[in-house]
Amino acid sequence: MIKMAEEQVSSQTGVRKYFFFAKEKVSSDWKDLAFHLGFGQAEVDNIAGRNRDDKSRCMDLLEEWLKRNGERATIEALMEALSEANLQSTVDGLKSKYPEVDIPLTPSSQQERKKAVDQMPAQKGAHSEEEKSIERAFQGSIRKYYELKLAKFKPLIWNDNFALTLSDLFTELELKQTHEKRSASAAKIKGLDDLFNANTTGKSQRCILIEAEPGGGKTTFMSKEAIDAVSQKTELGKRHDIVLLIRLREVIEGEAIEEMVWDQCVPETTQGVDVPAIKAILQRNESRVLFLLDGYDELRPEARAEGQAIPKLLSGKLYPNSTVVITSRPSAGVQQYAQPDCHARIIGFSFELVMKYVRQYFTAVGKQELAQALTELLEENNLFRNLVTTPIFLMLVCLLWEEDQAMVSTGTMTGLYDNLLTCLVKKHCKREGMDMPTDGIPKDLADALLQLGKHALDSLLMEETQLDLTEVERQNVNVNLLLKLGVVFAEVSASKLHPRKQLTFAHKTMQEFLAGRYFASVAVNEDIGDLLKLTSIDEVVEHSTLLQFACGCDSRVAQAVVCGLRKFFNTRFANIHEHATKFDQPEKEVANTFERFALLCLSILTERTEPEILQVVRKWLPFLKLRIYAVDRRQHAALKYFLQSLQPSDKPYIMILEVSGSDIDVVEYLEQTFTSPTPGLQLHLTLREAYFNSPNETSRLVSVLENVPGLRALTLLEANLKPETLQPLVRGLKHMALLEQLSLHDIWSPELGDAGMEVLQVGLDCVPHLAVLQVDECNVTQVSMASLAPCLGKLSRLKELHLNDNEIGDSGLGSLTTVFPNFIAMRILSLRRNGFSPAGMRTLAPALGHLTRLHKLDLSCNNIGDAGVECLAGIIPCLTVMKILRLRKTGISDKGISALVKPLAHLVELQILDVGHNIIGERGIVSLVLTFCQPSSLDMEQNPPGDNATPQEPDSEELEATEAGQGTVSQLRTPVSKLTELYMSHDYQPTPVHLSDTAAMAVAEALPRLPALQCLDLSEISMDAAGFNALVQAAEEHPTLRELTYTEEILPEGLDTSARSLKRSFEFKSYRLDWGEIDTMVHSFYITTT
Repeated sequence: MIKMAEEQVSSQTGVRKYFFFAKEKVSSDWKDLAFHLGFGQAEVDNIAGRNRDDKSRCMDLLEEWLKRNGERATIEALMEALSEANLQSTVDGLKSKYPEVDIPLTPSSQQERKKAVDQMPAQKGAHSEEEKSIERAFQGSIRKYYELKLAKFKPLIWNDNFALTLSDLFTELELKQTHEKRSASAAKIKGLDDLFNANTTGKSQRCILIEAEPGGGKTTFMSKEAIDAVSQKTELGKRHDIVLLIRLREVIEGEAIEEMVWDQCVPETTQGVDVPAIKAILQRNESRVLFLLDGYDELRPEARAEGQAIPKLLSGKLYPNSTVVITSRPSAGVQQYAQPDCHARIIGFSFELVMKYVRQYFTAVGKQELAQALTELLEENNLFRNLVTTPIFLMLVCLLWEEDQAMVSTGTMTGLYDNLLTCLVKKHCKREGMDMPTDGIPKDLADALLQLGKHALDSLLMEETQLDLTEVERQNVNVNLLLKLGVVFAEVSASKLHPRKQLTFAHKTMQEFLAGRYFASVAVNEDIGDLLKLTSIDEVVEHSTLLQFACGCDSRVAQAVVCGLRKFFNTRFANIHEHATKFDQPEKEVANTFERFALLCLSILTERTEPEILQVVRKWLPFLKLRIYAVDRRQHAALKYFLQSLQPSDKPYIMILEVSGSDIDVVEYLEQTFTSPTPGLQLHLTLREAYFNSPNETSRLVSVLENVPGLRALTLLEANLKPETLQPLVRGLKHMALLEQLSLHDIWSPELGDAGMEVLQVGLDCVPHLAVLQVDECNVTQVSMASLAPCLGKLSRLKELHLNDNEIGDSGLGSLTTVFPNFIAMRILSLRRNGFSPAGMRTLAPALGHLTRLHKLDLSCNNIGDAGVECLAGIIPCLTVMKILRLRKTGISDKGISALVKPLAHLVELQILDVGHNIIGERGIVSLVLTFCQPSSLDMEQNPPGDNATPQEPDSEELEATEAGQGTVSQLRTPVSKLTELYMSHDYQPTPVHLSDTAAMAVAEALPRLPALQCLDLSEISMDAAGFNALVQAAEEHPTLRELTYTEEILPEGLDTSARSLKRSFEFKSYRLDWGEIDTMVHSFYITTT
């Protein structure tokens, strides 16, 4: 959101310097101005929806206009639009306040306006005719270069003369927009245009991440987008004058962005275009530049390092007003440097698109008669049908079907590539007049392929996708034989800056297949860690495709690989089994890595469905965690095979399963998974977007769950539940006697209400083991709480109670607190956004004294104010094991902070304190930070550990001395702080709160005495240069601090914001924080930061 306070100190150059005045005058007439600036109704509605008032909407409009038009966004153009919108008073005001714009304007066409701009003097921003000529040559050469290089490709790696145009075979891939916190539905999208459509995304996009599995079509997709964009066939192309496709595998360490462009996008013969000229062109047209970065997973490690050009471009430190689209395999680390505004993944071909591709392929090669038979095979074979949703595999199937239909019989990746290799060998033998051996590949070819596989493996481990031809020849590899075979081809690298002779694979998956074959030939008797030079499970998972191919080659290798993963597993996941059985799931990064490890194990089972492999996987996979967003039939078959092998035991097998209904029928998927009773399974189940529209659908779910008597957790997110659809589920709770967690959360349709709570309370008696109850966004009111509270009081084992985003109010809170004495095990109480007032806090505070084991309390977004916090402060000393306290957006001022600081010293276990989005001033900020400071050596001498003196809030004299620069934080006495996250962002105000240099330096001086601090949020707080720089220096020197959040627009211009720890605050940040904790499986809380 663009805030007027931020803009008061934004750039004072160019047209932006007039924006503040304009939005103050235009205000409620901003929609008229939008029309005359060329904005459509959908864009106007989007701007209106994402801003709180007309002035903010007007500023947002002007910023969007500037970004869209770049150098064409002049003050003359703005004044003409104002005049056409009958806002002449604003035009007159601009002329009066800024004499330099007092230029007579008359209505003109777009061409006349452009001509006037072109004729402005040089100091007004015009360019010379020579510069314009070079720019036109630059753009034209890019378009011709793309049409020459990208429009055709060679699908037959053994036939260099056979080529097809991209349009011959390209069929629309399906993409799905995903969300970091998954708090909204994932939307299917047709292409990049949809991602930039305001109706789809809700905000403008600067950086878009597109992920796909190996062979998923990322490179082809980007090539097609580049060609269509430079031809202005897409909206994306119309919005951007310069489209730059950069293959990241060609980028080397130290290479500048402009060098990459010259190297990869411009023919060497283009007159007048060199690196300095490109830099000038990109700077002049920055807002109209589109970077298409293909293959982040293929970018060399040294070129990914901090300070290199690509990370700086992704983070916005280079060309921040440009647009960036980047593709990658999943989990390649893009988010380390970028905070994508949008995240999408290519989910491949739908079956309809598979059929279309098959028809187009065989039409292009002139063999239409083969299409029908292949279509019939794909319709009959479910496992095979799933494999061909991946573009590279579908192309290989078509190739093999064309050559020998008998070779298209496998449902595995390894089998498909093995048959392709056999096909290539047969063709080679036929061309050379050789007999094809019946028992394998000719020895000379076999030896050469293994040697090539070794080089392929070595290059993969160095994260390279080409082989240096000179180096391969030095190793006495029969390169000529391999070139004749067609598994690789020789070329000079596309780079003009650093050309080399190299061997290139038809696709990275071919490289991984050949590396996997070599690995399989030596892996049985060697340690996989030593062989692959791997040091962690994360590196193992990054090479999962390679390992999958290796396991598919040999059953013994598959067993050796799974057993070899043991040492990595024990190092990375030493306590994960213990954590999985509790409600405090392991940290998110570890959990995600484990999930990828589990998928690797299932992938091995898809390649080798054998009892021996199953036994080994079962032994070294202590529990299973999966998120299912689309049906992968091969993976699903492996999962069913795995589950059917489970036997009842004293220690049931744990499975954490999340199924999203955005693309699949959730209940149908569960019916096909749990087809028979599985008493040996302990299931933690999350269903997202299942949409139970009728009682019959809920009854089907209950029937499925009867096959899982060990169900321990059931979470329904965005399920569209109503009282009548909830009823079958509540009746089914009698079959779920071991249930420990029940979570209901419906963001979009909170229709349960009081009637739904009446239904729910009936079933609570059936789940005596319930430890976690979450009823969020379900329209719970004081009426239903009066009857629900006694039922809750019977749940003596309850450890967590979440009643967020309801309408409980002070009266309902009173009913709830009456049963607090029964909650002897309560550890987490979350009552966010429930309409509580200070009066309600007078009831809640004393009742909290019964919850002495409370670890987390969240009262955010309740307007309790200082009076409510003062009530809370009185009981805090009793909550000595508190680790997380969230009071975000509760109306706290310095007065409330003054009441908090003394009792906070009793919370020696406190790790997270969130008082962000309040109205805390300088005094409150400083006193809060000093409260948690680790004692200095002088403190320890004056107050040894045996001294029980209570830490004190700094009195007025101490704070005044600090503010005068005469005092030090060593005057405070406190135990060593365990605080890891401290959020003190200010709430939005027209004039932001200011932290003086002396106060900022006091905070900076305190940071070394917060030894565990990882995140410090000071967004929406203005600072002067000296104080800000002192904070940044202290953050950089701190051993654990990784995030210092600030708001750039309200800081002085010219500050260096490139420090490692700095995190700029972005729009919608507060919403991410508010909803971050609903993303659960086995119920957990994630420590969510800005």
